[in-house]
Amino acid sequence: MNGNKYLLDTNTIIYILKDGISLPYNEYFISIITEIELLSFSKLSKDDEIIIKEALNKFNQISINENVKNTTIEIRKNSKIKLPDSLIIASALSSNSILVTSDKQLLNNDFVKAIELKDIL
Repeated sequence: MNGNKYLLDTNTIIYILKDGISLPYNEYFISIITEIELLSFSKLSKDDEIIIKEALNKFNQISINENVKNTTIEIRKNSKIKLPDSLIIASALSSNSILVTSDKQLLNNDFVKAIELKDIL
């Protein structure tokens, strides 16, 4: 048990669900924006919605609080990162987590350490 903290980006959750990946023991977080992105897909079946909700319940959720809001504002002021991605970075920062993503822009951000899913498996 290494006890690292990771915030999983939306694309990471999709890979985990699609490929049936079991994560090693660590502390995992998701941003509320990830839940919104996953559950607002217009072609989502009821069965998929249930699977996604069950999966998301296994992770600690970071909501938008004053800290996340203010950090998001600073990220947006100082970069060209879009609002949803800025919220995800701010969520990782607020939970002192490493961001796990396959998004190239997020992997190369200047705000939080980011790695790919393969780096924790």
